[in-house]
Amino acid sequence: MTSLLEHERIETTEAKAKEIRGFTDRMITLGKQGSLPARRRALSFLRSKDVVSKLFSDVAVRFKDRPGGYTRMVKTRRRVGDAAELVAIELVARVESSATKKSASTTAPAKAE
Repeated sequence: MTSLLEHERIETTEAKAKEIRGFTDRMITLGKQGSLPARRRALSFLRSKDVVSKLFSDVAVRFKDRPGGYTRMVKTRRRVGDAAELVAIELVARVESSATKKSASTTAPAKAE
């Protein structure tokens, strides 16, 4: 779950994704509360202080008007070896990385002169 809040999108098995979905929703709800006891509860559960500060400063602000349903699961593929169903679990209001924005702008059609 720490990885999901840090990277905002991870690929894992379907069973693990279903399990961490509820925990992630609870952590974002703690971030929306924004109080010191809520921060301490999040610190006791998450592994990184950087992720907790990101949760309370960035992620909670993006979801302040949303009543729930902070994550999305998208089936991606079957893993080679054991054929486990893999899904990508991500935050619904995910910030796009600058690399994605750059590639989108460079693939735009050039103006004809």
